[in-house]
Amino acid sequence: MRPSRAYFSFPLHCIAATLLAPAALAQTTTPVSAEAPAKSLGMVTVTSGQPTSLPTQIPTTIEGVTREQIGQIINATDSEDALKYLPSLLVRKRYIGDYNHAILSSRASGTGNSARSAVYADGILLSNYLGNGIANGTNYAPRWGLVAPEEIERVDVLYGPFSAAYPGNSVGAVVDYVTRMPTQFEAHAKVSAFNQNFKLYGTDSSYGGNQASASLGSKSGDWSWFVNLNRTKSAGQPLTFTTKTLSAAAPAAGAVPVTGAVPGLNTRNVPWLLVGGATQYETEQEHAKLKVAYDFSPTVRASYTLGYWDNSAQNRSESYLRNAAGVPVYSGNVGINGRGYNLAATDFGASNEVLTHVMHGLSVKSNTKGEFDWEVAASLYDYQTDQIRASTTAQPGSLSGGAGTLQDQDGTGWNNLALKGIWRPEGLSGAHIVDFGYQQDAYKLRILKSNTVGNWLSGGAGTLVSDVGGRTQLRSVYAQDAWTFAPKWKTVLGARFENWNASSGFTSFGAGNAANTAYASRSETAVSPKAALSWQWAADTTLKASTGRAVRFPTVGELYGATATVNSQYINDPKLKPEKSWTSELTAEKDLGNALLRFTLFTENTRDALYSQVTFDPAANSNISRVQNVGRIKTNGLEVAFNGTDLLAKGLGFSGSVTYADSRIKENSGFVAVPGDTVGKYQPRVPVWRATGLVSYRFDPSWTGTFAARYSGNQFSSLDNSDVNGFAYQGTSKYFTTDVRFHYKVNKQWTAAFGIDNLNNYQYWNFHPYPQRTFMAELKVDL
Repeated sequence: MRPSRAYFSFPLHCIAATLLAPAALAQTTTPVSAEAPAKSLGMVTVTSGQPTSLPTQIPTTIEGVTREQIGQIINATDSEDALKYLPSLLVRKRYIGDYNHAILSSRASGTGNSARSAVYADGILLSNYLGNGIANGTNYAPRWGLVAPEEIERVDVLYGPFSAAYPGNSVGAVVDYVTRMPTQFEAHAKVSAFNQNFKLYGTDSSYGGNQASASLGSKSGDWSWFVNLNRTKSAGQPLTFTTKTLSAAAPAAGAVPVTGAVPGLNTRNVPWLLVGGATQYETEQEHAKLKVAYDFSPTVRASYTLGYWDNSAQNRSESYLRNAAGVPVYSGNVGINGRGYNLAATDFGASNEVLTHVMHGLSVKSNTKGEFDWEVAASLYDYQTDQIRASTTAQPGSLSGGAGTLQDQDGTGWNNLALKGIWRPEGLSGAHIVDFGYQQDAYKLRILKSNTVGNWLSGGAGTLVSDVGGRTQLRSVYAQDAWTFAPKWKTVLGARFENWNASSGFTSFGAGNAANTAYASRSETAVSPKAALSWQWAADTTLKASTGRAVRFPTVGELYGATATVNSQYINDPKLKPEKSWTSELTAEKDLGNALLRFTLFTENTRDALYSQVTFDPAANSNISRVQNVGRIKTNGLEVAFNGTDLLAKGLGFSGSVTYADSRIKENSGFVAVPGDTVGKYQPRVPVWRATGLVSYRFDPSWTGTFAARYSGNQFSSLDNSDVNGFAYQGTSKYFTTDVRFHYKVNKQWTAAFGIDNLNNYQYWNFHPYPQRTFMAELKVDL
């Protein structure tokens, strides 16, 4: 038997092996009982908590965290925070409420590759496969804002592309959020506040905000429902900085002498000046979720989900430069230390964003636990409103109006359809469980950018700057058989057949422009085999092996999204090849009685890897991003995870992980500066070493304290690894951060918590600076 996982000890890796069939999971809103889960062939049957929608019969690595753990040991202000201590995972969250850059990375995928992971909520796709990473003057991070932390019942992560039920985007990881659906009346409310003191270059200020959430739900007869409302108001630190390469020229005639420039080194250790902070967001986000379920019979349920997310954000910048009177200088010719520089009107930009996204999900599902079960599910994600207004004139005048641009993505979105079946030819306890299905995923992107008529703050669309867009569609059929062919042996064999097409692609830069292009349609097919095997070597030891092929097709943005902003340019490629990966892992898992120890060897071989490489053009003061296929990337690694309860003392728990990954470019005809300069170099943003550790202690029935740490080694952002200085703007640095949290249960209904993220105030980078020491406090009531 596997040891009991009492929540009071707070092990984070509550599902360190795979789970058995979802039908074995019972819905409940109470903590786990003392009954220990049963283990068989490296799998676990969990007898409480809502079921994951992951394919739990596959003997491969799944990690997870529960609602109780999130509330008691994690400073969770956004839904992605639930993942922060799981092995080998990192979400590039730059500030609380980060809605456009919070990309998930995994064992062999960096934070620039959002299309190499799959994030779902109750089976509804939250990953944004309209593009990859940050490009086209927009972003393609998962839509984390459609799940509030207070909604979460559990989160599970499947590592690798080992299930035929998911597309090739699952090559890194599949994250499944299961949100609450009550079995009786319940009500919850929470308020929280947070603040950080941020000091970097010429910026020295405090940034903070607050959050409020309320939930209500019940079950009456055949109907059950749940409503959640959440509001976040947050101010983040400056995320970008205005820089100038050192000048050898004398100041121009009439140049204004200024002070305040901060000398520094760029990522290649070349001296430059930092003259201002920019991209300082103030965001107000509102989230609403309605879930309704109806039981047609004891074995057939229909469910509908409506998600609403609204965001109003202001992006502002500040100049460090001051004239003799102490007044900030934002534009024109200036003199710094006797040398001449020019400040462009757009060097200190300002923009406003108004975003309203709506999500629908509908499913009808049987749960007979007999010979056959089925599910029909459909979802829709719609950019109802998605507009960015940006000034093209200089501050301070631009803050009250002037010329600018309007970027409009209204109508962009995606829809998904899934028909699934489970066949148990010998019943629930039989030797075979066969999963099969058909899926269709369709994506539509349009980015229309215009000069504004009159005032950039409110003017309508005028002359065209660029208009790009297109569609992709993926149709798939899959099947996999979980076969217990001997008392201590189980295998899963499967395959996925996919047909992908891209159509309606276009780029336009105005009537008569020679660069205007209408792209021909494309179509590709792929077959992705999967296999897994588990052996119960001893009563307390299981060995597991998995392998799978994944094909990640190009996104609409990569194919057609040629766009430009005032400080960046994206160059598309309509001829991109699909990315093809073979991933394998070998795991040994040992039950230590009150702890679980896992060793996993993993390897991945990726051909034609899709990469968007950003280079900085100092002459144009602009980031140039070009998407390309990288010939071959090979990753070999080892992941060790430990999860224990009541260690040394009752109530003392520890969970931790260490990951080693040697991920290098083996072949590449492309290059950054000269041919061959990327071969043998490390894959960007995949560190060789990373680790997590969390210690939690229950002092008494009311008080719980947690101390956690995260570490990542040196890494690079460029394909040629020339960015050797990670501790600089646009660099990617190593880091070691610590967090603390104290949770106090006042009585049965009321709880309070206080926490600090980045307790040691480590200053680290992932192109942008991460938050510094952040304080947070919360108060919650459960009825």
